[in-house]
Amino acid sequence: MLHVLQKSFKGGIHPPEHKVLTASKPIQELPPPVRVVIPLQQHIGKPSEVLVQIGDNVVMGQPLSKSSGFVSLPSHSSISGTVQNIESFPHPLGQMVASVIIENDEKDRMSKQIKFQSDYMSLSPEEMKRRIADAGIAGMGGATFPTHVKLSPPQDKPIDTVLLNGAECEPYLTGDHRLMVEHPEEIIEGFRIILRILDVNRGIIAIEKNKPDAISIFQKFVKDDRRIEILPLRVKYPQGAEKQLIFAATRRRVPAGKLPMEVRCLVHNVGTAKAIYDAVAYNKPLIDRVVTVTGSVKNPKNIRVRIGTPLQDLIEFCGGFVDTPGKIIMGGPMMGLAQYTLDVPVIKGTSGVVVLPSEQVREMRLQPCINCGKCVEACPMNLMPNLLSTYIENNLWDKANSAGVLDCMECGSCGYVCPAGRNIVHNLRYGKFMIMEQEKASKN
Repeated sequence: MLHVLQKSFKGGIHPPEHKVLTASKPIQELPPPVRVVIPLQQHIGKPSEVLVQIGDNVVMGQPLSKSSGFVSLPSHSSISGTVQNIESFPHPLGQMVASVIIENDEKDRMSKQIKFQSDYMSLSPEEMKRRIADAGIAGMGGATFPTHVKLSPPQDKPIDTVLLNGAECEPYLTGDHRLMVEHPEEIIEGFRIILRILDVNRGIIAIEKNKPDAISIFQKFVKDDRRIEILPLRVKYPQGAEKQLIFAATRRRVPAGKLPMEVRCLVHNVGTAKAIYDAVAYNKPLIDRVVTVTGSVKNPKNIRVRIGTPLQDLIEFCGGFVDTPGKIIMGGPMMGLAQYTLDVPVIKGTSGVVVLPSEQVREMRLQPCINCGKCVEACPMNLMPNLLSTYIENNLWDKANSAGVLDCMECGSCGYVCPAGRNIVHNLRYGKFMIMEQEKASKN
């Protein structure tokens, strides 16, 4: 069933989309790199424990590490070759992380465990979850929360609605869009696996209306499945954020500080659904993903990339920079992270590499708030970013906490609309960090 309502949420912004650069470009395969750098932590939770040693020969899909707990994930080799080193290496999140460095033998030998099983839908939900955990799947929309954990809600939090997130509301990014156009059947099969695991009969695939081709394709493939509904959404940022998506689709409001399961919902990204299908049907680990490389590069593209590939390889595959870049962002320009080196590898949560020219990099100014209220209107979490930022600038942690700073999802809407150019998101992120550090200290 196709909804005609343009459902949305209060707040949000309409930044220029810049998606025309890559929206119509099919996914291309990036040749395997000379070497890969596989971090042992590509997920929220405990780092994984290394299984290999320097000098070991490995094949594609072979586990390099094992989970160190329930909220943890293994990492796998994305090429075949020799373990060159195990050392701390620059990570996209900004710190040094223990990583396995593998030199490519250019043979692409694959693990024998990776093979198609035609009766995969007859597997038990527990076996499906085990395969998903063993495949190392984390949320591929950028959050990187272990997927098998998300698929294991407590018994007192029953789920009745699952949403598949195809909004891709970040400017520039089109990898999810291309994945939906080119691999709809695998995504839908992955969604059906999710519904089976959770024993849920209501699934909503939510897609922003600027992707009419994807909406039409998905409508065709689910027309005979009464459990699945296609929901076109109004184009607005951050439409793809979990709480905003749930409200737009169901009118259920997730309470402050709570998870979607509080309102009997779960949200998964379309890329995650594709990876779930690969894991359950093929026993294939998460060793590659689609990345949009765009902005100020000579030939913007959507690329299927092996996990662990250096960013430099992606930039070169797109013809290099148009000019000296002002900023290189992993992810989208609103919530992505600026990178200081192109040596950092693609990880499970890498949705895009956006190169901004100098003229598009906004200079933040340490100006006082002019109390215009634009950030309050834009905030999709119904917070008062102006007040929170002022509290944090004056080290008033208790007041910032009471005013709800921990509910901030750092979407960047407030900073985008601020006419004074205040660095609001940085302040709020810093305030959240300080409050959480104080809470940790009080428990010790």
